[in-house]
This record gives sequence, C-alpha cells and structure tokens, in this order.
Amino acid sequence: MTDHDAPHDDASPDEDRRQSGDAWRDAGPARTDGGEPSEARRPSSELRSDGGADAAGADDVALDPWGSSTVADYRKLFDQFGIEAFDDILPGVPTPHYLMRRSVIFGHRDYGRVARAMREGEDFAALSGFMPTGDPHIGHKMVFDEIIWHQEQGGDAYGLIADLEAHAARDLSWAEIDEHTRSYVLSLLALGFDPEAGELYRQSTNREVQDLAFELGVEANFSELQAIYDFDGETDVSHMQSVVTQMADILYPQLDEPKPTVIPVGPDQDPHMRLVRDLAARMRYFGVTEAYASFEADPAERGLLRKAYNARTDYAEDADRPRCGEAADWLREQDLEPDSARQSAVEKLENAGKEPIRPRTRIFDRRATDAAFEALIEAVDGEKRVYDEHVDAFDLDQDAAEELAREVELDNGGYGFLPPSSVYHRFMTGLTGGKMSSSVPASHISLLDDPEDGYDKVKSATTGGRATAEEQREKGGKADECPVYELYAYLLSGDDDEFATEVYEECVGGERLCGGCKEQAAELMAEFLEDHQEKRDEWEEKLDELDIELESDRRRD
Repeated sequence: MTDHDAPHDDASPDEDRRQSGDAWRDAGPARTDGGEPSEARRPSSELRSDGGADAAGADDVALDPWGSSTVADYRKLFDQFGIEAFDDILPGVPTPHYLMRRSVIFGHRDYGRVARAMREGEDFAALSGFMPTGDPHIGHKMVFDEIIWHQEQGGDAYGLIADLEAHAARDLSWAEIDEHTRSYVLSLLALGFDPEAGELYRQSTNREVQDLAFELGVEANFSELQAIYDFDGETDVSHMQSVVTQMADILYPQLDEPKPTVIPVGPDQDPHMRLVRDLAARMRYFGVTEAYASFEADPAERGLLRKAYNARTDYAEDADRPRCGEAADWLREQDLEPDSARQSAVEKLENAGKEPIRPRTRIFDRRATDAAFEALIEAVDGEKRVYDEHVDAFDLDQDAAEELAREVELDNGGYGFLPPSSVYHRFMTGLTGGKMSSSVPASHISLLDDPEDGYDKVKSATTGGRATAEEQREKGGKADECPVYELYAYLLSGDDDEFATEVYEECVGGERLCGGCKEQAAELMAEFLEDHQEKRDEWEEKLDELDIELESDRRRD
C-alpha cells in the first residue's frame, strides 16, 4: 500500500514517547554476561521482524547465491537444509546483538562453538565478504553490524572484498570494482570496524587465500559444483574458480591456528556454507567416529550396532564379551529401521564371526602423510588396535580423540580446520514491496543516498496500513507485512528494544497511523545517513593509512 492510500497522521505519537511505557515481559532464561543465566527481556507481543516473510514474488526454498534473494517461509529452511533456529541458542550468547534479540538473525549452523568461545574468553573469528557490484545499502549494513559486533565481543574480524567473484560472476570491470571497493570499505569503517584490530583485504591481492583456494580445488570437482550451483557447459572456469576462492576466504581466519569462525550471511548463501564445511572436513588428515568392531559401518549401521551392543545381555553367552555372530543373530530378528541398514549390518556382523562387538573410538586416515599416521599411532595412549587405515582407541572418548587428532595433524603440517559456523539473517523487504533490489533504486536506500533522498524514499514507501485511518484504529496495522516497520526493527531503533516494541505495539493496536509513523522513520533515516556520511568523510582522509589496496594493478585503463 503506497502513501497516498494509507492512513495519515492525526494520531501519530511524538518522538519523545519512545522512552515511555513498559513493553516487556519475562520469557525464560537468557544469558547476558559470560554465560550465567539471567532474566530474559522479550517484547510483550510476539515481535516478528521478518516484515514480509510471504512477500510477493518470494521464492519457496530455492537457495541460489547469485540469484534469488527472498525466502517465502524461513521455517522450511530448518527441515529442508538443516539450519537450526537461533532462538534455541540465544540464551547462551553473551550480550546478544539486537538483530539476534529481535529474531532478525533467525538461524545458524554450529554457532554454539562460537558462543562458547565468547563465554570462556577463547579465540574466535568472524568474517564476511562483500561483492563490490554497486553502492552499499541498508541491507549490507546488517552484515557490517554483525562483523563489528563480533569484533567488539573480542573476536578476530575480517572484512573482505570479493573482487574476483565480482569480475568472474558479474563481469564488472576492474575500474568499477575499485570504485565500489572504496565505498564498501568506507562504510564498514564508518559503522565502527576497527582496522587495527581486524583485517581488510581483497581476494585478488591475498596470495594466501589464492594458494589455499588451489589446495581446496583439489578436493572439489565439477560434478559437485554442478549439483550445488547448477553450473553447466556454459559456465566459465573463472566463475567456478571464484567458488573455491570463497571457500578459501571462509577458512582463511584459521590458517594460523584452528579457531571457531562464524560467517554472517543471508540464507541464499547457505550452499556456500554447506560446501565449505564439507571441504574443511576433507582437508583434515583424520576423521573420528564411533565403532563397534574392526569393520567399517555407515551412520545408520552404527546406530543399529549400538542397539545390538546395548542389548547384549539378551543374547550373549558371555555378556562381558559378546560376539559379532551372536549380535547378528539377535539383530536379524529385530524389527528395526531402516531395513536395508539392518540387513547390511547383519551381514557384516556375520562375516566378523567370533570377533567381540565392543565400543571404541575410531580415528581414521583421510589424507594423512605416512609420518602423520605413525605419529598418531604413537600418540594414542591406552588400549588400541592398529589397522592399515585407522586406529581404534578404547580409552579415548570422541572429543578427546578429535583434539588429539588435530594436534597430530598440526604438528605434521596439516591445517586442522574446525568446521566454520554461520548465522542467517532475514532479507529486508523492498520499500516498494517484494524483494529489495539494487537495480530498483526506489526499493532500497543506499548508504550514499543524500539524506533528503533517503527521507523521500521512506515517505514514499509501501506500508502495512489499512485502507482508512478509521479501519486502522479499529483493526490495527499489519506491522509484520510492513517495510517501514522493518526499518525500525533492523536499523532505526538501534539497540533500543523498548522503542522497537513500542512502534510495533502501537501499530498493531491501532494507535499509530502510517503517515506519522513514516514521518518519524523518514526523519530518523535522514539523521542516520547524515551521520554515516560524515563519518565516511572522516575516514576518507585516512584511507591511505590502511593496509588494503584500493586500486587494482589488474586495471588496463
């Protein structure tokens, strides 16, 4: 709904009301310090921040890093792609960012290890890349803020310019890339990134990243990239190379030493995260898993072997020393799923015959050198069995075995990568409805927009208001479908949760009308842009002092 048919401001609140009222209730335990539980503060209404999760034109759950940038139902990502709900881990995050508290950051992969590092004062890192294809806008600001917040929590922060990807995947000239690189760096600095405590770099000038990309490329193949990214015979080699370069970027913070590393992204970038976690595992010298006999078993089979071992008193002649053959006879008679795994597990147990079935931790050879494998054998204390391609340890649990395997790997020239973590934020709805697009100027606000232009764009934005002021007062506005409310939740309220909640509740309660709400948002946006650009100007004078090449030597103009 555009401004001319939205309710107007005869009941608009004044700005000084943002501090009034108690808009909070207790909602269970949260952690606001080093990890000790404290009382959580949540909006009194269920404050949703997606503001258009069912936006017109939204894709279902197709995740394409170079294509769609909307998702129709974020909940489907949990089931279909294994992304975990961020609210489940929020209580363990010290002093969470407001994007986390408002569920703008809605999902994660393996963020628990990063949160644990924060709580325990251990090393961790945060990295994100920016493809310099246009001006930075308010959608990019979310990622800038996430990197800066992790830096403020004590993490090593990395901001990279994905110039090789921009050149290969978007066909931008190096002159265009240089112009946009400068602009992205200025905005990141103006928002609070500390270049002395963090690192800024370009893909094209970071030789360590390029060398790592070469090594990662050895572990990837075309059929895999084709399946993940829908590459075909027309995809140029440089575009494919840019993928492994991005994988190298993500693992770059761990080159000196393995550490928990988080990558803040939109859900469209999840294919990259799944691939890099796989490649990080493939680059490891050793893998660790549970086992119950000398033979190999897949995860489904291992689950059935565990059941068979735990039931040993039901079938074993000597419960302290159950035999594989006895376990096979028992398992054959059980109605356990999946049946194909049950049958294969029975066959493997039968072939093992009188070998004892017994739990152990298996450290297996992925790509270790001979010297590293020999060092592993030597390092495993206690009872062990040594085979051609694995070592079975009976006195080590899996966590201890993981740590031992990583130490041996690092001592013998390996990387020892930890699987990178990720957090996922919701997409901002475009000011005109639907998705925010850099190619549609009215749909987004550039961080370089003149403050007056930013003001005008907000004033012209679509809202979630009713057809008339009377209907709005009676039924309330639809804040969950309103791009203007998103501006409050994602940016304009800053760290002031009370203000964000007040805007939401006044809207859905019918007290706040769209005209006044947009006027307030427009003024706040103009103030933000003015302040941001003043800080950009201050950094402009100091750019030459930074350790980043702003002009590429690849230019031919």
